[in-house]
Amino acid sequence: MVNNQPVIEIRNLHKRYGELEVLRGVDITAPGGHVISLIGSSGSGKSTLLRCANLLEDSQKGEILFEGEPVKWKGQELARRPADAKQIMRIRTNLSMVFQQFNLWSHMTILENVMECPVTVLGRDKAEVEQKARMYLDKVGIGDKCDAWPAQLSGGQQQRAAIARALCMEPKALLFDEPTSALDPELEQEVVRVIKALAEEGRTMIIVTHDMKMAHDVSDHVVFLHQGLIEEQGDPATLFGAPKSERLQQFLSHTTAA
Repeated sequence: MVNNQPVIEIRNLHKRYGELEVLRGVDITAPGGHVISLIGSSGSGKSTLLRCANLLEDSQKGEILFEGEPVKWKGQELARRPADAKQIMRIRTNLSMVFQQFNLWSHMTILENVMECPVTVLGRDKAEVEQKARMYLDKVGIGDKCDAWPAQLSGGQQQRAAIARALCMEPKALLFDEPTSALDPELEQEVVRVIKALAEEGRTMIIVTHDMKMAHDVSDHVVFLHQGLIEEQGDPATLFGAPKSERLQQFLSHTTAA
């Protein structure tokens, strides 16, 4: 359901690792029900931006807001840290992240993997969570794999299980960090179909991806990052069809050729 109220806002974000400045003042807004795709070459800052948005990385400057609520910080610049642990936990549980590597717990069945966080982190009723977990596994097309172990599943099935796990937290937004890059082309399409279906449902998503076709097909807004800055951004038809910056033109010509 598109409501246009920002779920995530990032304002003038800076992130450095020692002398290396990875993000040099980035502004991004993800309105409710919109899909934002982040594209760019390796090292452009895409994944770092996503990790900062989910507060898995501390940034040195700038604001991060969740549903209009700014993250509270303490300290200055390189010593800046989140000031309110309860706030961070609340925000993180509402921003479910799906990583490039599936990160499933090998000692748990697929159903147990999907149920674990809602039960242990959110304290939800186990029977209620199980019902929802089975529903989300059905949604991503692997409802018949509830009792399987992660090692028994293909890469595409494991990534779909990771998406079901993220959905079972019933977050306000989903963050995807290169969700298909570890998969071969056939398995990649299994995951792309799930992401497209989620986009059609009107879920709020920020997606870091190397898949230009998926970014074109599912996004409301595409952001091209280059050397830690936004080089160009816009709706997918305009950005892919008539890129203005020379750097984006080069990037797209290389990715299309690949």
